[in-house]
Amino acid sequence: MPLKVNEIFLSIQGESTRAGLPCVFIRLTGCNLRCAYCDTSYAYEDGTMMESEAIMEKVKGFNCPLIEITGGEPLIQDETPQLIKGLLDAGYTVLLETNGSQDISMVDRRCIKIMDIKCPSSGEEGHNDLKNLNSLSEGDELKFVIADKRDYDFAVETLALIPADKRGFIYVNFSPCFGRIEPQELSEWILRDKLNVRLNMQIHKYIWPPDKRGV
Repeated sequence: MPLKVNEIFLSIQGESTRAGLPCVFIRLTGCNLRCAYCDTSYAYEDGTMMESEAIMEKVKGFNCPLIEITGGEPLIQDETPQLIKGLLDAGYTVLLETNGSQDISMVDRRCIKIMDIKCPSSGEEGHNDLKNLNSLSEGDELKFVIADKRDYDFAVETLALIPADKRGFIYVNFSPCFGRIEPQELSEWILRDKLNVRLNMQIHKYIWPPDKRGV
């Protein structure tokens, strides 16, 4: 089965523990959520049907070992886990950015899953599937996009729900919502509360205009 692809491009990874590295992004079409601050609404519908083999051939042309599959929400397309497996088998390091509402247990454990837990300002916090916390593997990541103090408090409370046996080997990212909160303010909260989390800036939005596509 083919997948609906919005765009494939080479850029600098702007988020996660791989921030700053060259990365090929495979942006799949479609999303089941409508976050208030979404910056990729153009991926809701627009896209081209591509077979996995064609996607992998295009990726090969960039000669880059790091791949991120993003969206939209990649896991609403049934073929996504098979694409991930194919890329892993081909020797790539694969990141999956997922909105946390879909079952991640179907994804190859070699894939680095970056699960975005939705805070209240997104308007979609009711769709978080926190059972996914039990399916996290070593090296996986959580991301909280934080726009205000309410979001911060929600994120801190959610940290307590991470299973004890997972806490030592996953990474937690607190990302200031671009244009909504100053990174300094979020940094001060993290330091005040002595949280073992990473301040995760969207550095691509500081390199290029925030609304620029394909970077």
